[in-house]
Amino acid sequence: MYLANDDHTDYMWTADEATYDSAFVHMLDYYLDQIDSTRDAPQDFQARFNCDGSYWIRAYQQYRSPAQFGRLISAVRSGHIGSPLNTLVSTYGAQPTEAVIRGMYYAGQLERAYDLRFTLAEAMENNTLPLGLSALWAGSGAKYSWKGIGGYGSQMSYESREKRRHPMYNFKGPDSSGVLMKWYDFTEQKKGVPFGGYAECRLVIKSKDKTGDLKKLIGHLATLCDTISDGSRYPYNVAGAFGYGHDDLDNFTSRPFLDAAKSESTPTRKVRLSNEVDFFEDFSKSYPHVPSESVSYGNEWDLYCASMNETTARVRRATEKLRSAEALASLVVLQKPAFTNDLKEAQNLAWQSLGMYWEHNWTADGQVKQPVRAAWQIKIQQQLSSYVDSLFNRSARMLGQQIKKGGKARFYIFNPLSWARDDIADFEYVGPENTVIYDLAADTPVLSQTIVKGGKKYLRIKAENVPSVGYKVYEIRPGKPKAAPLAATVAGSYISNSHYRLKLSRSGAITELYDILAGGRQLVRPTDQRYLNDLGSGDVNHGNALVVENAGPVSVTLRAVSSDPVLHSVRVTLFKDSPRIDIEDSIQVNFNDVKTWTFSFDLKNQVTRHEELGAILTVKKETRGGHYAAQNARLDWQTFNHFADMSENDYGVTLSNMDCSFFKLGKSSVDSLHETSSQLSALAGGRVDTKREDKGILGIAGQNGEKGFLYQFALGTHRGPFSPLAAMKFSLEHQNPLVTGKVSGSETVYHDTSFSFLQTDDPNVVLWSVKPGEEGIENGLVTRFWNLLPTPARPTITFGKPIRGAWQTSHIETNQQQLTPHSGCLKPAFRQNQIQTFRVTF
Repeated sequence: MYLANDDHTDYMWTADEATYDSAFVHMLDYYLDQIDSTRDAPQDFQARFNCDGSYWIRAYQQYRSPAQFGRLISAVRSGHIGSPLNTLVSTYGAQPTEAVIRGMYYAGQLERAYDLRFTLAEAMENNTLPLGLSALWAGSGAKYSWKGIGGYGSQMSYESREKRRHPMYNFKGPDSSGVLMKWYDFTEQKKGVPFGGYAECRLVIKSKDKTGDLKKLIGHLATLCDTISDGSRYPYNVAGAFGYGHDDLDNFTSRPFLDAAKSESTPTRKVRLSNEVDFFEDFSKSYPHVPSESVSYGNEWDLYCASMNETTARVRRATEKLRSAEALASLVVLQKPAFTNDLKEAQNLAWQSLGMYWEHNWTADGQVKQPVRAAWQIKIQQQLSSYVDSLFNRSARMLGQQIKKGGKARFYIFNPLSWARDDIADFEYVGPENTVIYDLAADTPVLSQTIVKGGKKYLRIKAENVPSVGYKVYEIRPGKPKAAPLAATVAGSYISNSHYRLKLSRSGAITELYDILAGGRQLVRPTDQRYLNDLGSGDVNHGNALVVENAGPVSVTLRAVSSDPVLHSVRVTLFKDSPRIDIEDSIQVNFNDVKTWTFSFDLKNQVTRHEELGAILTVKKETRGGHYAAQNARLDWQTFNHFADMSENDYGVTLSNMDCSFFKLGKSSVDSLHETSSQLSALAGGRVDTKREDKGILGIAGQNGEKGFLYQFALGTHRGPFSPLAAMKFSLEHQNPLVTGKVSGSETVYHDTSFSFLQTDDPNVVLWSVKPGEEGIENGLVTRFWNLLPTPARPTITFGKPIRGAWQTSHIETNQQQLTPHSGCLKPAFRQNQIQTFRVTF
């Protein structure tokens, strides 16, 4: 039996940053002394302590001397101080895939600097757990996890959280990788037994006899390990009680653990002070075959970040923008290795921000007042956004300096994605109106128009065949463009192009949408008086007269403004010969209720799928062929990462989403999934839950006073069955616009007209990120790819330079296995649905 002492971190709930940082440092000082004082004791009775986030180690590194920090690292290496990969205790349902990974980067830096490995990851107190997290953890080096939920603040009944199928199981992701999970029943909580909670060693919250209570707890563990008596639901003789700190700021409890373990150990019963990993190592050796689960448990406390939806959306936008910023930086740094050295501190702060932003106490009902917590969330967001903007702007400018300029003004259009691409591109421009834009690689003029957005003037280009992770160069020449028809026609409230005809109401709701290439099929069926892109206007005709904006041969935009139910605007843009409808929504006033943008489709017998994190899920219960758990789950709000898709057998609609974290399918409730509904409601913001205990509303009130909200969607139809590749490519193109920059180089570093840095011969294996290695370009570029097929793949990945060396790494960039390049290329093997990370040097 294993007893794991810890202090559960309710960061910015129990106390502010400075108080918590001080508590971390002083607790580690105390436990390091306890460890030293018991080094000569038998292994089972040596003091051990467990951090529940790597931020403890970071704080100690910041506030203690190098020698003191070295002492801590030695205790981590010896297994006396435990720490997981995660920065703090976080909720994960709202997080983009890349945010989850970057939030563990500090642990990766420690691994490489001190030859350590962190094999534990945690998601505590929140009642739910996303499916894709298991593979992301495993890909980052984790082997084990434990889950202890919280009793309070849940919309789920105690009964619905009891009697888990498997107290120990393999938590498997879509690629079959995963972690060994300890998630005990919450059943005995009513009897005062804390198993299944996040403080399993805390028998009495305000105990006057800690040693006595721990002795009683060991008795409960012994009962748990009774595999002989009738009714035993734990078929193992290895058990662990983890966690002691509960909601306390600090925990200086070492001697009671030691005394209880000594006194309760017998010739037939061993009790060990645990670093948690030792339990899993013992358990997996004793029981190598345990059941597996591969289901999502939905979202609960994850939802409360929507109570500051615009701040959360800015974090999401910055995370997505990172894809382009790092791809640009990767090209630049190969020629100018030191150009981002001064951004290193900001970079580390950005990764810390991604590990902190979704800290689990978004309930905002603790000792830290809501305005203080909200200000902290904004600070965390700004740390991330500032770094990403700096890297993006600097890299875009520097790439322009590495392409030789010509006699006339030139600009490049850069594509950060791993396939050649046709799309629009906007280049900020101040100059003569009469210009012709030439694609220098093809030596042909391209369609263009002048637009105004955000008070600035741009040239909007219809760019074709922009290379994968590469660019094309365009030249601005004087002259009058050849006359060309408008990209779309507007007749009253109707706007049409070669693909669609839609009707935009004055409220901004789309009341009619016809797919011309599907025989004029109507895609809108109002449900509960809600149409498509409907904010909930009582009267869809309420609003100002529609306005045409930026009409030209590349695109046409139709704008609606309405004050029903609150002041908001909608811009719908159609492009020439494009299957994508861009929708830009905004709310211009503060609101305090729950608001959604609802999309009611006219589909029959459709199946809804969506990107969660590191996984694409079918929105059905597991008993009906889906990915949602049939028990212990909350089902009313699904994670809304890059897309949601509704598809019939041979036809469907993909909805790309940038700014919302969740959607509701039809009338889904906490314990029922409305899987047959063709209505999807994207959560625009609000506090969705009220506590059962005291009726307190969870989350930040009134969106913290925010008055400006942006929501960016794109709609596209597809003829044929659902394709995860097509849905992801559609969404990535919408959310990663082509980048433009001025060409200003005095000599040729990269090609004058076009260049592609990376290609893959298997379109189903999509580049997820390419970036300079964390320790600098001398350690190579790091690339991450996602095989979107449910079958294995073996692509050939080619770079703009021959590869000298290659390694498969964890997602947090620790080398795992050296690879052999094939003719200067990378040819790795992927399992189904697998995400893999590689380091390459040239």
